[in-house]
Amino acid sequence: HVHVVESGGGLVQPGGSLRLTCAASGSWFSIFDMDWYRQAPGKQREMVAAYSDDRINYADSVKGRFTISRDYAKNTVYLQMNSLKPEDTARYYCKTGIRNTEWSAVVDYWGQGTQVTVSS
Repeated sequence: HVHVVESGGGLVQPGGSLRLTCAASGSWFSIFDMDWYRQAPGKQREMVAAYSDDRINYADSVKGRFTISRDYAKNTVYLQMNSLKPEDTARYYCKTGIRNTEWSAVVDYWGQGTQVTVSS
């Protein structure tokens, strides 16, 4: 069983910063990717930043403001969010892609999310 837990959300003023943390625990053959998504009320869930095999992708809306980093030894991924805007307000979710064996398909596991609210 794989467990994914996010932390670090909160209330911040526009222009402020937050650092989100996502930790995966359990047993597996390998972690394929660790990504951040977000979902605002009434909107679809969208990819914010993705980290896979040392390749990093960002949504256009966060480029230059958000930075994803990964600690392979700790099975952890971080999202440093700077220059936050009200439109960044959303619940942020971590998705971890796991291979249970060398030849198995990647299975995605999601955390429960952490709320980020940007407001004055």
